[in-house]
Amino acid sequence: MAIPASIHNLLSGREVEWARIEFKTTWDPEASLKTICAFANDLDNWGGGYIVIGVEEKNGIPQRPLVGVSLDKVDEWQKSIFNKCKMISPDYSPIIDKQEYENKTFLVIWCPGGYGRPYAAPKTMAKDDKERIYFIRKGSITAKPSEEEMKDLFSLSNRTPFDDQVNHSAELKDISFPLIKDYLGEINSELYNQADELGLERVCRNMNLINGLPEYVRPRNVALMFFNSNPEKFFPCAQIDVVQFPDGEGGDQIIEQIFKGPLHVQLRDALRYIRNVIITEKVVKYPDRAEADRFFNYPYAAIEEALANAVYHKAYDEREPIEVRITHDMIEIISHPGPDRSVTMEGLKAYKVYSRRYRNRRIGDFLKELHLTEGRNTGFKKILDAIKANGSPLPEFETDEYHDYFVSRFFIHDGFYDSFTEAFLGDEAKRPGSTTTKTTTKTTTKTTTKREKTELVIELIRENPEISVSDVALKLNISQDGARYHLNKLKKQGVIHHEGPTNGGRWIIDIPV
Repeated sequence: MAIPASIHNLLSGREVEWARIEFKTTWDPEASLKTICAFANDLDNWGGGYIVIGVEEKNGIPQRPLVGVSLDKVDEWQKSIFNKCKMISPDYSPIIDKQEYENKTFLVIWCPGGYGRPYAAPKTMAKDDKERIYFIRKGSITAKPSEEEMKDLFSLSNRTPFDDQVNHSAELKDISFPLIKDYLGEINSELYNQADELGLERVCRNMNLINGLPEYVRPRNVALMFFNSNPEKFFPCAQIDVVQFPDGEGGDQIIEQIFKGPLHVQLRDALRYIRNVIITEKVVKYPDRAEADRFFNYPYAAIEEALANAVYHKAYDEREPIEVRITHDMIEIISHPGPDRSVTMEGLKAYKVYSRRYRNRRIGDFLKELHLTEGRNTGFKKILDAIKANGSPLPEFETDEYHDYFVSRFFIHDGFYDSFTEAFLGDEAKRPGSTTTKTTTKTTTKTTTKREKTELVIELIRENPEISVSDVALKLNISQDGARYHLNKLKKQGVIHHEGPTNGGRWIIDIPV
């Protein structure tokens, strides 16, 4: 049975972190069964892992020349793997694939996070040993969990990540076969060459995109997120809103671009728009030297990583889009909810963040295969490296005490500040010798004054204290960003405050207006 990842990518360690791969020269049932069990338990929602047989390793890194598996062992070991996995309790079956690479044969065992966790494996392979032990991954090591980790493991037993849950409102026909084949072709999966022969359902089973009951075939959420042309049909607000404020936040002009479609498509489209419309290079020449200074208003690599992480970590069961807010001197990327509880404000301020548990274990795998995000906990480093290389001000990262939201904030390069002030504020801000890049963009002019809007917001809250941001926007005929601006302004003025969670809370008017 083919798997979506190629052995070339597994051996490179670029798309799948080394901690999620184990290399073995031979099939060792006792050791490997414990690792399969640990990947299936997927304590930190990494997405499980892979065991590659036929590769010698040193400190977890594959060594060359590659060993491979002799042809007379392939069938024997496949049968042994299948039979030994029956000893895992409760039932768990990894996906086994034979792959050819550099004229040698390898066995790849794909162990996605299981749905019946926690799983236990035999302590030994002795026939009379009935003891079962739970195993987890601690970095790149398979180990027995501590008492605290055991509590976590059992608490997760009924909490399958949302992206990996079965969607009972969808059917197999809602998965686009052409989109799946495009994906498999792009990542150079061997499954691509077999797709037409296997058909949609078998390919989906190989990719673990549908549930395993033949009498009730339903897609998992991740299948609809990546392989349905309109995922917002199943996940409202599964989109990226790029909003520019030419007159500043609260101004009358708002330029809004909304990107929808499969997650990887909308991410690429939004990044392409930002790169082509927002990112600008400046060249400063000097009379006394041949070399010129070159820098960008914002380092694209940093914006790319931050937006990809927002797509990765967003809660798709919440009706909130990812927002990219652009003013004359700043880009903010806002997503809901906030990071894992293990991430602290002190860590964010110091740029030292280690997220213990991932929200979407399957989304991350797909984005990494498509080279749209980096490996585990490497995003901050990539962002800071890009900021430093461009000479930009340090970014800010923010959440609240309830971890309801997450903001990545990037500031314009000092060398751009004057010219971008001119571009956004007009002739009053022009200075001799300054230049601007002229762009033509469709704008929407609001006729209601800012004071009238504020009063209307308060009236709406009086009528319905539980009103949402989207309802405020709808009733005032403005964007959600505009509605959020007026609500935040009233909060800063001490006129109102919000109690409870982002979804389901209520507004309180503190000062009669």
